Amino acid sequence: MQPGSPDALLAAIAQSSNEVTQGWMRVLASAPASAGAAFSTSAWSNPSLQRSYFEKQVRLWSALASGKRETLAAPEPGDRRFAASEWRDNPFYDYLKQSYLLAARYVEELVDAAALEPQAKERARFAARQWIDAMCPANFPATNPDALRQALDTRGESLARGLANLLGDVQRKRISQTDESAFEVGRNLAVTPGEVVYENELIQLIQYKATTPEVARRPLVMVPPCINKYYILDLQLENSFVAHAVASGHTVFMVSWRNIEKPQGHYTWDDYLEEGIFRALRLAQEIAKSDQVNALGFCVGGTLLGAALAGLSAKKEDRVASATFLTTMLDFSDTGQIGIFVDQASVAAREAAIGHGGVMPGAELDFVFSSLRANDLVWPYVVNNYLRGARPAAFDLLYWNSDGTNLPGPMFCYYLRNTYLENKLCVPGALANCGVPVDLRKVALPVFVFSTREDHIVPWRSAYRTLAHLGSEDKTFVLGASGHIAGVINPPAKKRRSHWVSDSHPADPQAWFGNAVETPGSWWPVWSDWLARHAGGTRKAPAKPGSAKYKPIEPAPGRYVKQRIH
Repeated sequence: MQPGSPDALLAAIAQSSNEVTQGWMRVLASAPASAGAAFSTSAWSNPSLQRSYFEKQVRLWSALASGKRETLAAPEPGDRRFAASEWRDNPFYDYLKQSYLLAARYVEELVDAAALEPQAKERARFAARQWIDAMCPANFPATNPDALRQALDTRGESLARGLANLLGDVQRKRISQTDESAFEVGRNLAVTPGEVVYENELIQLIQYKATTPEVARRPLVMVPPCINKYYILDLQLENSFVAHAVASGHTVFMVSWRNIEKPQGHYTWDDYLEEGIFRALRLAQEIAKSDQVNALGFCVGGTLLGAALAGLSAKKEDRVASATFLTTMLDFSDTGQIGIFVDQASVAAREAAIGHGGVMPGAELDFVFSSLRANDLVWPYVVNNYLRGARPAAFDLLYWNSDGTNLPGPMFCYYLRNTYLENKLCVPGALANCGVPVDLRKVALPVFVFSTREDHIVPWRSAYRTLAHLGSEDKTFVLGASGHIAGVINPPAKKRRSHWVSDSHPADPQAWFGNAVETPGSWWPVWSDWLARHAGGTRKAPAKPGSAKYKPIEPAPGRYVKQRIH
């Protein structure tokens, strides 16, 4: 078979289709068999739903056949799948659109009516939603008017480009969401000046160069999520949270987690605490010659930080002056859609496969997160890249999103079981980390908790519950607009979005929101003002990163963050 031949193209398409299908099957396999049975039964046990659906479809077909127009279903506001004028003006495409929307709502109603336990029903809803999203007529070349028009206008060139894009994505084994040639870590991403001042088998510790004559006496240690690269906090200069913190007069240290491969597949949750969090906090304190440090954790990094702070409290180590939690869960009683993937059987299967050593592939995690928002992170790029033959635009957030990391099996399995499955982290004494019991109530330092209203990974009400579990009296909660990433990375200069604040913190998150005041713009200045109160005074800025004992190893961003999943 010659490269570029029709047979080779067909083989590549078949391979890509098979890989995508396998990915969806891994996602849909989380729905128990009983869900499918109950769903099927509900179709026959609800004759009124069935009759109403068929009547609407007959009316829609009759209207098309008679040349009349009738609106029985309309897209939700903001649904970009049907933005082309043909979906509105052409009777045939209008029929396709409405017929699909009627079928989609019928499936949703059947799921809602199915006799299932709450968690099983959520899984059935998710499985149905994946099928509904996949079956949209805009996802197929023969029923996408924009793709057909473009193919005619370009005399088939758009189809040829689409095949080339497909072949490229087959090689990458992922759908391209951005122009990856536009970015490079260390060139135009993660460019805040600094040095790697320490490294072990699990982390590199970066210290950034001061840009102010004086700095806070207490350094700031940032703990990013270990399931993603740290540079989400240091994208480009205009939207770098790290650069903002440095410019605000802080000596910033960053934990850069290693992208795990087979030799590191034995690392445990305790290793991440001991060799990651505890080590970074201790070294930052030593290098800065400070009485304490301030700490910040983002997402899973915040969960690790919470466990580490409980460990420090149990060890009577008063090392941390304040803690910031960004879109973090310490209470996993409500995990949102991610919870549908986790049950006893799935966790036990993971434990058997990699619980004693091995690697959790980052590509699988990326696929799960994309599946949660398939109409934003999957199908628009299938249509744009393959049907229209276009290239995705350059977008730094989506470049980062495609730059995932692997995790060690023992650490991942421990995290999955003790948080998502059994929710033990917030139960006093239910866990022991690094030889000491975990009791979040003994974490009595000032805390700043930030979450976002549209977060599909960490529901904001779950993040709010962090306040109740910590023993802190000095508590601040800020709710931002937008989602898990875009809500966090919101520099003041952009003057975008808004945030909510309130001086009172009732137990009920909704009661808090009812009293909160909305303020336009970024939440970063609110956090900067809060952190300044825990700076411990000021001192002359260090001339360069590191110390006599911890000399710079290499310039930031370092080697670890540049290692991509093979």
